[in-house]
Parts: sequence; C-alpha cells; structure tokens
Amino acid sequence: MNAAWAYPFIFVAGMLQAVGASMGGQLNKSIGNPWLATSISFMLVLFLTVALFACMPKPLPSVGDFAAMPWWAPLGGIVGAVAVFAGFLLIQKLGAGPVNGITITANILASLAIDHFGLFRMEQHEMNPWRFLGAVLMVGGVTLIAKF
Repeated sequence: MNAAWAYPFIFVAGMLQAVGASMGGQLNKSIGNPWLATSISFMLVLFLTVALFACMPKPLPSVGDFAAMPWWAPLGGIVGAVAVFAGFLLIQKLGAGPVNGITITANILASLAIDHFGLFRMEQHEMNPWRFLGAVLMVGGVTLIAKF
C-alpha cells in the first residue's frame, strides 16, 4: 500500500468522523431518541455498503475463510456502534470538541495497548518514550479542550 495517499485519506476520514458525530447529535436532538437516531444512521450505512457490494461483489470469502476467522472479528461494528451512540447522546451536551477529543484520545490509548501487546492479531509495535509522550500530550490537550 502506498502511504502517500493513505495518510491524507485517514486525515479526511477523521475530519468526517467529527462532522458525522455533530450531524448525529443533531439527528438525535431532532427526533429525541438516541436509539432511533443510531438505527437511522446505521440503516443508511447498511444501504450504502449493500449497494457498493452489489457493484463490486468480489472477492467472496470461502468456507475456509469463515472457519479461520476469529470469533470476535464480526463484533467490530457493534463495538464501534457504542462510540457512535455515545456521540449522538452526548455531543449536544458537551460539545463536539470534548466528545471527539475524548473519543480520539481513548482510541489512541487503546491503540497503543493493542500495538504494544499485539492484541487482536495485530503486528506488535512496542511502547517507547515518544509514543508515551504522545499519549500524555493527547490526554493533556483534550483535558484543556474539555475544561475550557
């Protein structure tokens, strides 16, 4: 994979996450039910992904692919839905900065543990002083954003 396009793509995706959380918060405010707001949001994602799959149906997994898959692999969407629901529920109360800052900082801290220990079959990337400093700076930065 060519990293020249990967990092800008991830950057834009991160920006869209902040926009999406704010949009979802407004959806929740408009209809008054965070469960329904989350359901509407995920239904649109489901329709989009099914349409994209219909346009590009290959490659398809084999029975062996399913058999080799860890039991927990399909749960990623449900785990991600917790963050979406929390954003929908709390972004109007706390603001986009604190909600997204805490979400991203928690993501970084968990990611550093996943990398360090090689959890979920990820390639291991050991903790070092620079990664630790980055985590401390993230916590400090989001604390300032949430407080002020």
